[in-house]
Amino acid sequence: MRDVSIIGIGQTPVGEHWERSLRHLAYDALKAALLDANMERADALYVGNMLSGEISGQAHLGALIADFAGLRGIEAVKIEAACASAAAAFRQAYIAVASGLQDVVIALGVEKMTDDVGSKLTAGLASAADADYEVIHGISFVALNALIMQRYMYEYNVGREDFANFAITAHANGAGNPNARFQEPISKEAFLKSGVVASPIGLLDASPMADGAAAVILCPSEQAREFTDNAIRVAGSAMATDSLSVHDRRDPLWLQAAEDSARKAYRQAGVGPQNIDFFELHDAFTIMAALSLEAAGFAERGRGTWLARDGAITRDGKIPIATRGGLKARGHPVGATGLYQIVEAVQQLRGEAGANQIPNARVGMTQNIGGSGATIATHIFERLN
Repeated sequence: MRDVSIIGIGQTPVGEHWERSLRHLAYDALKAALLDANMERADALYVGNMLSGEISGQAHLGALIADFAGLRGIEAVKIEAACASAAAAFRQAYIAVASGLQDVVIALGVEKMTDDVGSKLTAGLASAADADYEVIHGISFVALNALIMQRYMYEYNVGREDFANFAITAHANGAGNPNARFQEPISKEAFLKSGVVASPIGLLDASPMADGAAAVILCPSEQAREFTDNAIRVAGSAMATDSLSVHDRRDPLWLQAAEDSARKAYRQAGVGPQNIDFFELHDAFTIMAALSLEAAGFAERGRGTWLARDGAITRDGKIPIATRGGLKARGHPVGATGLYQIVEAVQQLRGEAGANQIPNARVGMTQNIGGSGATIATHIFERLN
């Protein structure tokens, strides 16, 4: 297996892009990544997306985007793994380069959600759950997370206020990210007074739907200096799965796929939680932030909220999270989110995160969750210079 590095990144602002179609958003991010890598072509393109068929009526994204971006003829395919689609696309791009089958590969995540804000979107998101045993009963994706959060609060004797700093930290960091959907801080009072979406999840516990695209370009590390002096090494890459339905899990309050993928990524990278300088976790809901911190080894079971309460997750804390706003403030264009996380990790490791820069960051980790925890990808990145 060859060592692999990221040599180019690109992204669009996250928001409501009424004037841009799915292909245009993808093109914007892809071209920015090619420009960043000082190149014009690649050997392959892997596209992460969840909802293009349901919302935009457009499947077959690989060929569509390759053609539109002037890359007609290359290998190109869409990868779907619910909200983990972008990280899954990155994983396939990594495997292609590491295996030696391809030399220069683009991983792209794109999603167009705001073209529909009604039942079609809710149904599309619900398709990440078990259609036969969960969705058939009318439960929404938010409601599934609410059930998990309710059980967590009961088992570990925590209140909703204990989750507040996850949202507060994300919004404080989003204020320093020009590509974030929300760029204003929030207060604890606003968090506690926010309307209930699905009890106990309030509006400020949940990430917003959005449009956006993000892309990275990978190549063998030994070739990286041909393109850039600021390559970022992929130190660890792993994916794992759990049952699609929450009720089939051995423990509904433990993200087994997060633990498994993190353990594999740590082993590959030769590091542990104590070596991670920042963690771009999947805070689609505040409960998922707590569960991810526990499963990835940053907190003991039931104590993920303690890190938030004690300020350990802020930019100057023990384990900074959501350093560019996370899903909560940057926004969550589901099929693109995993690559936004990776682009933001590269920015941190390059020293390009502006006001949100983590001083002397050398090792960063991202974790992208599909569904309520059925597919989870963990990646670890390292600065080379």
